[in-house]
Amino acid sequence: MQTARVLVPRRIATRAPALGAQVHALQGVTMGTSWSVRVAGPRALALAPLAQAIQQELDLVVAQMSPWEPGSDISRFNHAPAGSWHALPDAFSEVLACALQVARDSDGAYDPTAGALVDAWGFGPRQRHDEPGFMPPDDAAVQAARVVSGWQRLETGARGVRQPGGLRLDLSAIAKGHAVDRVVQRLAQQFGLDDVLAEVGGELRGEGVKPDGQPWWVALEPVPRWVDGGWQLDADPLPTRIALHGLGVATSGDHRRFFARGDRRYPHTIDPRTGRPIDHGVAVVTVLDTSCMRADALSTALTVMGPQAGLPWAEQRGIAALFVTRRADGGLDEQVTPAFAALE
Repeated sequence: MQTARVLVPRRIATRAPALGAQVHALQGVTMGTSWSVRVAGPRALALAPLAQAIQQELDLVVAQMSPWEPGSDISRFNHAPAGSWHALPDAFSEVLACALQVARDSDGAYDPTAGALVDAWGFGPRQRHDEPGFMPPDDAAVQAARVVSGWQRLETGARGVRQPGGLRLDLSAIAKGHAVDRVVQRLAQQFGLDDVLAEVGGELRGEGVKPDGQPWWVALEPVPRWVDGGWQLDADPLPTRIALHGLGVATSGDHRRFFARGDRRYPHTIDPRTGRPIDHGVAVVTVLDTSCMRADALSTALTVMGPQAGLPWAEQRGIAALFVTRRADGGLDEQVTPAFAALE
Protein backbone atom coordinates (compact mmCIF):
# COMPACT_ATOMS: atom_id res chain seq x y z
CA MET A 1 0.00 0.00 0.00
CA GLN A 2 1.34 3.43 -1.00
CA THR A 3 1.82 6.04 1.67
CA ALA A 4 2.13 9.78 1.61
CA ARG A 5 5.59 11.29 1.24
CA VAL A 6 6.67 13.12 4.40
CA LEU A 7 9.49 15.67 4.41
CA VAL A 8 11.12 16.66 7.68
CA PRO A 9 14.12 19.00 8.05
CA ARG A 10 16.87 17.33 10.05
CA ARG A 11 17.11 20.02 12.71
CA ILE A 12 13.57 20.48 14.01
CA ALA A 13 13.52 22.13 17.41
CA THR A 14 10.24 20.82 18.73
CA ARG A 15 9.38 21.84 22.24
CA ALA A 16 6.90 21.19 25.00
CA PRO A 17 3.36 22.46 24.45
CA ALA A 18 2.88 26.14 25.32
CA LEU A 19 0.35 26.60 28.08
CA GLY A 20 -2.48 28.97 27.23
CA ALA A 21 -1.47 29.34 23.58
CA GLN A 22 -3.51 28.66 20.48
CA VAL A 23 -3.32 29.08 16.72
CA HIS A 24 -4.94 32.26 15.40
CA ALA A 25 -5.92 32.46 11.72
CA LEU A 26 -5.99 35.61 9.59
CA GLN A 27 -6.67 35.98 5.89
CA GLY A 28 -7.26 38.50 3.13
CA VAL A 29 -6.62 39.31 -0.52
CA THR A 30 -3.63 40.76 -2.34
CA MET A 31 -1.89 40.62 -5.72
CA GLY A 32 -4.95 39.16 -7.40
CA THR A 33 -4.92 36.20 -5.03
CA SER A 34 -5.42 35.39 -1.34
CA TRP A 35 -3.17 35.42 1.70
CA SER A 36 -3.43 33.53 4.96
CA VAL A 37 -1.42 33.61 8.16
CA ARG A 38 -1.50 31.36 11.19
CA VAL A 39 0.10 32.61 14.38
CA ALA A 40 0.71 30.73 17.61
CA GLY A 41 0.14 33.03 20.56
CA PRO A 42 -1.85 33.74 23.71
CA ARG A 43 -5.61 33.24 23.56
CA ALA A 44 -6.12 36.96 24.19
CA LEU A 45 -3.79 38.01 21.35
CA ALA A 46 -5.13 41.16 19.63
CA LEU A 47 -5.57 40.21 15.98
CA ALA A 48 -6.56 43.56 14.45
CA PRO A 49 -3.05 45.09 14.76
CA LEU A 50 -1.57 41.92 13.26
CA ALA A 51 -3.93 41.98 10.29
CA GLN A 52 -3.17 45.65 9.72
CA ALA A 53 0.59 45.06 9.80
CA ILE A 54 0.32 42.11 7.43
CA GLN A 55 -1.77 44.08 4.96
CA GLN A 56 0.69 46.98 5.14
CA GLU A 57 3.55 44.71 4.12
CA LEU A 58 1.55 43.23 1.26
CA ASP A 59 0.37 46.66 0.10
CA LEU A 60 3.98 47.85 0.07
CA VAL A 61 4.96 45.02 -2.30
CA VAL A 62 2.03 45.88 -4.58
CA ALA A 63 2.85 49.61 -4.55
CA GLN A 64 6.44 48.92 -5.52
CA MET A 65 6.37 45.78 -7.70
CA SER A 66 2.95 45.33 -9.32
CA PRO A 67 2.88 46.09 -13.07
CA TRP A 68 -0.94 46.09 -12.81
CA GLU A 69 -0.77 49.29 -10.74
CA PRO A 70 -0.15 52.31 -13.02
CA GLY A 71 1.42 54.30 -10.19
CA SER A 72 3.73 51.57 -8.88
CA ASP A 73 7.50 51.93 -8.94
CA ILE A 74 7.82 49.13 -11.46
CA SER A 75 5.20 50.65 -13.78
CA ARG A 76 6.95 54.02 -13.71
CA PHE A 77 10.23 52.34 -14.60
CA ASN A 78 8.66 50.27 -17.38
CA HIS A 79 7.24 53.39 -19.04
CA ALA A 80 10.27 55.61 -18.46
CA PRO A 81 12.33 57.06 -21.33
CA ALA A 82 15.53 55.41 -22.48
CA GLY A 83 18.61 56.41 -20.54
CA SER A 84 16.76 57.49 -17.39
CA TRP A 85 17.98 56.43 -13.96
CA HIS A 86 15.61 55.43 -11.17
CA ALA A 87 16.28 55.25 -7.44
CA LEU A 88 14.51 52.18 -6.09
CA PRO A 89 12.99 51.62 -2.63
CA ASP A 90 14.87 49.20 -0.41
CA ALA A 91 12.41 46.32 -0.83
CA PHE A 92 12.40 46.68 -4.62
CA SER A 93 16.21 46.75 -4.66
CA GLU A 94 16.40 43.61 -2.52
CA VAL A 95 14.04 41.68 -4.80
CA LEU A 96 15.69 42.87 -7.98
CA ALA A 97 19.15 41.95 -6.67
CA CYS A 98 17.96 38.41 -5.89
CA ALA A 99 16.21 38.16 -9.26
CA LEU A 100 19.31 39.25 -11.18
CA GLN A 101 21.48 36.80 -9.24
CA VAL A 102 19.20 33.91 -10.21
CA ALA A 103 19.17 35.21 -13.80
CA ARG A 104 22.98 35.19 -13.90
CA ASP A 105 23.27 31.79 -12.25
CA SER A 106 20.68 30.21 -14.56
CA ASP A 107 21.99 31.84 -17.75
CA GLY A 108 18.65 33.57 -18.21
CA ALA A 109 16.29 30.63 -17.63
CA TYR A 110 14.74 33.01 -15.14
CA ASP A 111 14.80 36.64 -16.23
CA PRO A 112 13.07 39.52 -14.38
CA THR A 113 13.28 41.68 -17.52
CA ALA A 114 10.94 39.47 -19.58
CA GLY A 115 7.88 41.68 -19.07
CA ALA A 116 7.49 42.38 -22.80
CA LEU A 117 7.34 38.63 -23.46
CA VAL A 118 4.86 38.07 -20.63
CA ASP A 119 2.66 40.81 -22.11
CA ALA A 120 2.97 39.45 -25.65
CA TRP A 121 1.65 36.07 -24.54
CA GLY A 122 -1.30 37.58 -22.68
CA PHE A 123 -0.14 36.98 -19.13
CA GLY A 124 0.65 40.58 -18.19
CA PRO A 125 -1.34 43.75 -17.52
CA ARG A 126 -1.84 44.53 -21.20
CA GLN A 127 -4.27 42.56 -23.39
CA ARG A 128 -4.99 39.32 -21.52
CA HIS A 129 -5.19 35.89 -23.08
CA ASP A 130 -8.77 35.53 -21.83
CA GLU A 131 -9.99 38.79 -23.38
CA PRO A 132 -11.91 38.91 -26.67
CA GLY A 133 -9.71 39.29 -29.70
CA PHE A 134 -6.51 38.00 -28.14
CA MET A 135 -4.22 36.12 -30.50
CA PRO A 136 -0.91 34.49 -29.62
CA PRO A 137 2.04 36.52 -30.92
CA ASP A 138 3.59 35.64 -34.26
CA ASP A 139 7.34 35.18 -34.76
CA ALA A 140 7.88 38.87 -35.47
CA ALA A 141 6.11 39.94 -32.27
CA VAL A 142 8.08 37.43 -30.20
CA GLN A 143 11.34 38.65 -31.68
CA ALA A 144 10.39 42.29 -31.05
CA ALA A 145 9.71 41.49 -27.38
CA ARG A 146 12.99 39.61 -27.07
CA VAL A 147 14.95 42.54 -28.49
CA VAL A 148 13.85 44.86 -25.67
CA SER A 149 14.28 42.19 -22.97
CA GLY A 150 17.35 40.60 -21.40
CA TRP A 151 18.83 40.96 -17.93
CA GLN A 152 22.19 41.92 -19.43
CA ARG A 153 20.60 45.16 -20.71
CA LEU A 154 19.77 46.30 -17.19
CA GLU A 155 22.41 48.55 -15.66
CA THR A 156 22.48 49.02 -11.90
CA GLY A 157 24.65 51.32 -9.84
CA ALA A 158 24.79 53.95 -7.12
CA ARG A 159 22.05 55.93 -8.85
CA GLY A 160 19.68 52.93 -8.90
CA VAL A 161 18.70 51.22 -12.12
CA ARG A 162 18.85 52.52 -15.69
CA GLN A 163 16.06 52.10 -18.25
CA PRO A 164 17.83 51.12 -21.48
CA GLY A 165 14.69 51.72 -23.53
CA GLY A 166 11.60 49.56 -23.88
CA LEU A 167 12.63 47.13 -21.16
CA ARG A 168 9.79 45.94 -18.92
CA LEU A 169 10.50 44.39 -15.56
CA ASP A 170 8.22 41.61 -14.32
CA LEU A 171 8.73 40.37 -10.78
CA SER A 172 5.62 38.20 -10.54
CA ALA A 173 7.74 35.05 -10.17
CA ILE A 174 9.49 36.35 -7.07
CA ALA A 175 7.32 39.05 -5.46
CA LYS A 176 4.89 36.70 -3.71
CA GLY A 177 7.76 34.82 -2.09
CA HIS A 178 9.26 38.11 -0.96
CA ALA A 179 5.89 39.17 0.45
CA VAL A 180 5.75 35.97 2.52
CA ASP A 181 9.21 36.68 3.93
CA ARG A 182 8.23 40.27 4.76
CA VAL A 183 5.13 39.16 6.65
CA VAL A 184 7.10 36.67 8.75
CA GLN A 185 9.78 39.25 9.53
CA ARG A 186 7.25 41.97 10.44
CA LEU A 187 5.40 39.73 12.88
CA ALA A 188 8.66 38.75 14.56
CA GLN A 189 10.18 42.22 14.73
CA GLN A 190 7.11 44.26 15.74
CA PHE A 191 5.13 41.77 17.80
CA GLY A 192 7.70 39.21 18.91
CA LEU A 193 5.74 36.43 17.22
CA ASP A 194 8.20 33.78 16.10
CA ASP A 195 5.78 30.89 15.55
CA VAL A 196 4.14 31.69 12.23
CA LEU A 197 2.94 30.04 9.04
CA ALA A 198 2.45 32.58 6.23
CA GLU A 199 1.07 32.00 2.73
CA VAL A 200 0.51 34.24 -0.29
CA GLY A 201 -0.92 32.73 -3.47
CA GLY A 202 0.34 29.25 -2.64
CA GLU A 203 3.88 30.22 -1.58
CA LEU A 204 4.53 29.44 2.09
CA ARG A 205 7.01 29.84 4.91
CA GLY A 206 6.90 28.36 8.37
CA GLU A 207 8.85 29.54 11.40
CA GLY A 208 8.87 28.14 14.90
CA VAL A 209 6.28 25.60 16.02
CA LYS A 210 2.62 25.28 16.93
CA PRO A 211 1.38 25.43 20.54
CA ASP A 212 1.54 21.63 20.74
CA GLY A 213 5.29 21.80 20.06
CA GLN A 214 5.03 20.38 16.55
CA PRO A 215 6.19 22.10 13.36
CA TRP A 216 3.84 23.58 10.79
CA TRP A 217 2.72 20.71 8.57
CA VAL A 218 1.54 21.58 5.06
CA ALA A 219 0.53 19.41 2.10
CA LEU A 220 1.68 20.21 -1.41
CA GLU A 221 -1.12 20.79 -3.89
CA PRO A 222 -1.73 17.59 -5.92
CA VAL A 223 -0.87 17.78 -9.62
CA PRO A 224 -3.86 17.36 -11.95
CA ARG A 225 -3.83 15.51 -15.26
CA TRP A 226 -5.15 16.94 -18.53
CA VAL A 227 -8.11 14.73 -19.47
CA ASP A 228 -10.60 15.43 -22.28
CA GLY A 229 -9.83 19.12 -22.40
CA GLY A 230 -9.84 19.77 -18.66
CA TRP A 231 -7.85 19.27 -15.47
CA GLN A 232 -8.66 16.20 -13.40
CA LEU A 233 -7.22 15.02 -10.09
CA ASP A 234 -6.68 11.37 -9.29
CA ALA A 235 -9.45 9.89 -7.18
CA ASP A 236 -7.17 9.49 -4.16
CA PRO A 237 -3.94 11.47 -4.71
CA LEU A 238 -1.10 10.74 -2.32
CA PRO A 239 -0.07 14.00 -0.68
CA THR A 240 3.44 15.21 0.01
CA ARG A 241 3.50 16.63 3.54
CA ILE A 242 6.26 18.98 4.64
CA ALA A 243 7.26 20.17 8.09
CA LEU A 244 7.96 23.86 7.52
CA HIS A 245 10.38 24.79 10.26
CA GLY A 246 12.58 27.66 9.11
CA LEU A 247 11.71 26.85 5.50
CA GLY A 248 9.85 28.42 2.62
CA VAL A 249 8.30 26.45 -0.21
CA ALA A 250 7.36 27.70 -3.67
CA THR A 251 5.79 25.90 -6.61
CA SER A 252 5.66 26.73 -10.30
CA GLY A 253 3.11 24.78 -12.33
CA ASP A 254 1.58 24.61 -15.81
CA HIS A 255 -2.03 24.24 -14.63
CA ARG A 256 -2.58 27.47 -12.70
CA ARG A 257 -2.49 29.97 -15.58
CA PHE A 258 -2.66 28.94 -19.20
CA PHE A 259 -4.68 29.21 -22.38
CA ALA A 260 -5.45 26.66 -25.06
CA ARG A 261 -5.59 26.91 -28.83
CA GLY A 262 -6.77 23.75 -30.53
CA ASP A 263 -5.08 20.78 -28.93
CA ARG A 264 -2.19 22.79 -27.49
CA ARG A 265 -1.92 24.41 -24.09
CA TYR A 266 0.24 27.49 -23.48
CA PRO A 267 1.32 27.75 -19.81
CA HIS A 268 2.19 31.13 -18.32
CA THR A 269 5.84 30.20 -17.73
CA ILE A 270 7.83 31.79 -20.54
CA ASP A 271 11.32 30.65 -21.50
CA PRO A 272 13.11 34.01 -21.89
CA ARG A 273 15.78 32.33 -24.01
CA THR A 274 13.29 31.39 -26.74
CA GLY A 275 10.54 33.91 -26.02
CA ARG A 276 7.91 31.18 -25.90
CA PRO A 277 5.94 29.26 -23.24
CA ILE A 278 7.63 26.08 -22.07
CA ASP A 279 6.60 22.89 -23.88
CA HIS A 280 8.91 20.18 -22.49
CA GLY A 281 6.28 18.48 -20.34
CA VAL A 282 7.10 19.93 -16.91
CA ALA A 283 3.94 19.99 -14.82
CA VAL A 284 5.28 21.30 -11.50
CA VAL A 285 8.55 22.21 -9.85
CA THR A 286 8.63 22.70 -6.07
CA VAL A 287 11.61 24.23 -4.27
CA LEU A 288 12.35 24.47 -0.55
CA ASP A 289 14.68 27.15 0.77
CA THR A 290 15.16 29.21 3.91
CA SER A 291 14.11 32.23 1.78
CA CYS A 292 10.67 31.99 0.21
CA MET A 293 11.73 34.75 -2.19
CA ARG A 294 14.64 32.71 -3.47
CA ALA A 295 12.53 29.54 -3.62
CA ASP A 296 9.99 31.42 -5.74
CA ALA A 297 12.57 32.52 -8.33
CA LEU A 298 14.35 29.16 -8.34
CA SER A 299 11.14 27.21 -8.96
CA THR A 300 10.57 29.30 -12.10
CA ALA A 301 14.16 28.90 -13.31
CA LEU A 302 14.01 25.12 -12.85
CA THR A 303 10.61 24.92 -14.54
CA VAL A 304 12.10 26.62 -17.59
CA MET A 305 15.18 24.37 -17.56
CA GLY A 306 13.21 21.16 -17.21
CA PRO A 307 14.56 18.09 -15.42
CA GLN A 308 17.25 17.25 -17.97
CA ALA A 309 19.14 20.49 -17.37
CA GLY A 310 17.51 21.55 -14.12
CA LEU A 311 18.22 18.47 -12.00
CA PRO A 312 22.02 18.58 -12.34
CA TRP A 313 22.00 22.38 -12.03
CA ALA A 314 20.04 22.19 -8.79
CA GLU A 315 22.10 19.28 -7.49
CA GLN A 316 25.34 21.21 -7.96
CA ARG A 317 23.93 24.03 -5.84
CA GLY A 318 22.38 21.91 -3.10
CA ILE A 319 18.83 23.00 -3.99
CA ALA A 320 15.96 20.91 -2.64
CA ALA A 321 13.69 20.51 -5.68
CA LEU A 322 10.91 18.20 -6.86
CA PHE A 323 10.15 17.89 -10.60
CA VAL A 324 6.86 16.45 -11.84
CA THR A 325 6.65 15.86 -15.60
CA ARG A 326 3.81 14.75 -17.85
CA ARG A 327 4.14 11.60 -19.94
CA ALA A 328 2.64 11.23 -23.40
CA ASP A 329 0.10 8.75 -22.00
CA GLY A 330 -1.13 11.34 -19.47
CA GLY A 331 0.72 9.88 -16.50
CA LEU A 332 3.05 11.76 -14.17
CA ASP A 333 6.70 11.12 -13.32
CA GLU A 334 8.61 12.50 -10.34
CA GLN A 335 12.30 13.26 -9.94
CA VAL A 336 13.99 14.87 -6.95
CA THR A 337 17.37 16.33 -6.13
CA PRO A 338 19.54 14.77 -3.40
CA ALA A 339 18.81 17.71 -1.10
CA PHE A 340 15.08 17.07 -1.48
CA ALA A 341 15.48 13.31 -1.02
CA ALA A 342 17.47 13.91 2.17
CA LEU A 343 14.35 15.37 3.78
CA GLU A 344 12.34 12.16 3.38
